[in-house]
Amino acid sequence: MAHPTLLLLLLLSPWCLSASLQSCRLLGQPALPVFASEGDIDIGAVLSLHRKAVVKAPSFTTEPEPASCIRVNMGEFRTAQTIIFAVEEINNNTNLLPGVRLGYKIYDSCGSIILAIRSAMALMNGYGETLSDTSCQRPPAVKAIVGGSSSTASIGIASAVGLFHISMISHGATCACLSDTDRFPSFFRTIPSDYYQSRALAQLVKHFGWTWVGAVRSRNDYGNNGIATFVETAEELGVCIEYSEAYLRTDPKKELQRIVEVIKGATSRVIVAFLGQADLIPLLNELALHNMSGLQFVGSESWITSKGLFNTNTYSLVTGAVGFTMQDVVLEGLQEFLLNVHPSKAPQNLFLREFWETAFECSFDNNHMTGSQCTGSESLQTLQSQYTDMAQMRISNKMYTAVYAVAHSLHKLLMDHNETELNVLVPSKVLEYLKKVNFTSTTGEQIFFDSRGDPAARYELVNWQPDDDGTLQFKYVGVYDTSAPSEQRFVLNQGGLTWAGGQSQVPVSVCSESCPPGTRKAQQKGKSICCYDCIPCGEGEISNITDSNDCIPCAPEYWSIESKDKCVLKYIEYLSYSEIMGIVLVFFSLFGTTVTILVAAVFFTHKDTPIVKANNSELSFLLLFSLTLCFLCSLTFIGRPSEWSCMLRHTAFGITFVLCISCVLGKTIVVLMAFRATLPGSNVMKWFGPLQQRLSVLGFTLIQVLICVLWLTISPPFPYRNMHLYIDKIILECDVGSAIGFWAILGYIGLLALLCFILAFLARKLPDNFNEAKFITFSMLIFSAVWITFIPAYVSSPGKFTVAVEIFAILASSFGLLLCIFTPKCYVILIKPEQNTKKHMMGKTAPGSI
Repeated sequence: MAHPTLLLLLLLSPWCLSASLQSCRLLGQPALPVFASEGDIDIGAVLSLHRKAVVKAPSFTTEPEPASCIRVNMGEFRTAQTIIFAVEEINNNTNLLPGVRLGYKIYDSCGSIILAIRSAMALMNGYGETLSDTSCQRPPAVKAIVGGSSSTASIGIASAVGLFHISMISHGATCACLSDTDRFPSFFRTIPSDYYQSRALAQLVKHFGWTWVGAVRSRNDYGNNGIATFVETAEELGVCIEYSEAYLRTDPKKELQRIVEVIKGATSRVIVAFLGQADLIPLLNELALHNMSGLQFVGSESWITSKGLFNTNTYSLVTGAVGFTMQDVVLEGLQEFLLNVHPSKAPQNLFLREFWETAFECSFDNNHMTGSQCTGSESLQTLQSQYTDMAQMRISNKMYTAVYAVAHSLHKLLMDHNETELNVLVPSKVLEYLKKVNFTSTTGEQIFFDSRGDPAARYELVNWQPDDDGTLQFKYVGVYDTSAPSEQRFVLNQGGLTWAGGQSQVPVSVCSESCPPGTRKAQQKGKSICCYDCIPCGEGEISNITDSNDCIPCAPEYWSIESKDKCVLKYIEYLSYSEIMGIVLVFFSLFGTTVTILVAAVFFTHKDTPIVKANNSELSFLLLFSLTLCFLCSLTFIGRPSEWSCMLRHTAFGITFVLCISCVLGKTIVVLMAFRATLPGSNVMKWFGPLQQRLSVLGFTLIQVLICVLWLTISPPFPYRNMHLYIDKIILECDVGSAIGFWAILGYIGLLALLCFILAFLARKLPDNFNEAKFITFSMLIFSAVWITFIPAYVSSPGKFTVAVEIFAILASSFGLLLCIFTPKCYVILIKPEQNTKKHMMGKTAPGSI
């Protein structure tokens, strides 16, 4: 690897006297430090003591003139004095680098990248006018370099010195790109990386609900890298960037006007300004010309605590601005040291004279025609400038810490090697120990560097608030500390904030208003994800948070309320005893039971009369008993279905109806057999006497019992929550289990009814007085009509109406049998008792009588 001297030779274009000679002389002037003090060990510094370098265009006919620097930078001069203060404090400290005097060399880059790199090369090689082959063998002139106020300057310096393992510690370079140890292996800094500041700004924006913001940045490494991290983090947090514009103070005015037009046409009311102060001032001036007030500024640390903005007539535009800055501290003794500076203490230092002239707006030149004459009796204690402002010591503290970090690493290196000679202080060793440095500064801060050369990031949240006299003051309203747990990193005193225009309410900056619970966001076509419409959740869906991206379906047992922000249990529907329909059905069931019992009582009272004895009174009583059961079994269909009620209702219904139809079938057969028995030579009644009638009823009923047992054994009915019929309620019903078993029961009942109908139809022409077949026929017609219409009604009826249809069919068919078969007999017994005689029953009464 080339020695830095060779790079310096190329950079300064030296002229070698002869190829045979072993020395070269530089053309032009060597780079000299502005402030220097020789010591046993020297550290270098590169600062922008002037704001601008003026370089005349070369004519290529004469030797190029050296660059001249203009406009003293008061803040950087204070930083330079802080270096001198720290070095003198270290030299007076017997516990740090004892017996070793620390020196310094401070260069001025004049805000130029080229001059910054030139200064760094001079710090590595020295600044002699003559270079020889032995120059490449001597160690670097300084053991470490501090400074690099801007990220761009630090990138240039670190790129050069990193090749030779010379450590550099910056106090002001915040670009996250400098954490790349592959590109900048010897770079350190005492100011946190913009990576942390950018992420903190994104979390700040998100905290206040600003999801629609604009961004303006300096078009340099500081602004580009800072805003890139901000945008990345903001998008992760759901914050959208409406526009992102870059500007540099050297850009044409029309470019600045274009950016202002973009801001005017934007709907966002929050601007994240990742700008240097010099870039921000032209922007504020242009915004003031367009009367653009009411914008909420979120600032980066480069300007958020800059009182230089107070000197402009546009500072009111940033009233209420918020942003993060480094923690402020007080360096004991620094104020007195700064106020003790005077040109007379270094008469040969031209920069001190220029500083004095700039600070007091006077001149030491007797021939100076304008302004006042500098006498030297002016006092810095009465000066109001950035140099004497002790309220803003953040940057000075970072430089103070950088000098002490170098001193502690040198001290540790010498102590570990127990060396009195300084030849152990080679660049690679200093770099190694600087990586491991860990100490507590005089301000109480714990100083160390991570693997990327970055310190722990701790910021204070600053808010620009108007004072009683109309000026602005910086109020600290929060803290962001990356060393704290994630949930405790951001601590905010929100109640003490002032916003744009002096408002006390947090400004709103959103593309679309928040979607309330019960709605979801639907992105507007062709726009950012932060621009959306609020769509109400569908039936059975909810969103219980603000700005929900999706609606959540309720669980199957739940349903959404009208506001669609809460799921509640679905209404469970079943035919209950408390509702009107259930009450009506219970009434008719009990009414039918009562009527049947009354008919049985009438029959029992008149059991010895001919009309009761006719057609087997035993079957009549059994039929009345089965009809009573039919009326009562309908009650099992009402109420909340349970496992036992589901099995009971269908089996009871099936068995009682078969018992009923069996009795009717028996009576029909008795009518036919009785008529056949009156024929000459007929002996048929002995084959269907009372015993056979009982056995037939028992046999027909046992078949149904067997079907029910098989059904209950293989696949019994069970309670079932039907959630598919209705979306907003649950139908609690009895699932038949085996459909074959259910339809087998109904089919068997239908088969018996059909057989009974056929036999009754065949007996319809028997003598009227004896024959009740025509009433049985009519009752079977009603029975069949009811159950035939039951099937489609049962299948198509929803919910509890299915059960109501089945109960109605049971009651209707039961009433049909009761009324058709027993009403004529009760009429004779109670109304026409004179017809209740054996003679009348045998048909021997006069014509016209019943």
